Amino acid sequence: MSSSIRTLARRAALVAAGGAAALVLAACGGDGADRAGHGDAGGHAPAGTPSPAGAHNPQDVAFAQGMIPHHRQALEMARLAADRASSGTVKDLAGRIEKAQDPEIRTMTGWLKSWGEKVPQGSGGGGMDHSASGHSGMPGMMGAEDMAALERLTGKAFDVQFLTLMVEHHEGAVEMARTEQDKGRHAPAKAMAGDIVTAQNAEIGEMNKILGKNENSSENSSESDSNG
Repeated sequence: MSSSIRTLARRAALVAAGGAAALVLAACGGDGADRAGHGDAGGHAPAGTPSPAGAHNPQDVAFAQGMIPHHRQALEMARLAADRASSGTVKDLAGRIEKAQDPEIRTMTGWLKSWGEKVPQGSGGGGMDHSASGHSGMPGMMGAEDMAALERLTGKAFDVQFLTLMVEHHEGAVEMARTEQDKGRHAPAKAMAGDIVTAQNAEIGEMNKILGKNENSSENSSESDSNG
């Protein structure tokens, strides 16, 4: 074989080897990018790594920043029921609301911190100033006057007003959650939104049934009084 032919053969071998190496590097890079973009099956980035840029969008941030104070107000209302409600059913419902929504607040707070976003500030446990919080315009959110009026009630009057306000409050939360389902990107946030829609729609139905029974009882009581 002439020297020129051997030279061409060596060049062809080097080109082939370089191409194979490039393919290997590209494959490795693609695998890493895929892992960074998707994280684990739950939509989280691997432990100890910052949340990737594509893991969430502005709607996810808005959902968490809005739902945290919304849930906080529901907890404040629920805690009033402990010593004001006369119905064991209302007290049980209030306890379930607190049990469900308190952990969700902690989860959403963790998302916002991991994203480097502002966490809405609470009242420090002494009651929230809703008129000054800037959140009273959200769907279903009670104003300061509504909350103050609820705090003054006890017994059956509290039960009726609590249920009436909580139905409205839940309807607002469902509206916010549906927006997250439609426009959010963060998989765990969308999953939580789905849970909120399911759970709070069920509680709305439950509360409306209780209110219906109360209304029927009031009508029957009035009829008895008038007949007497």
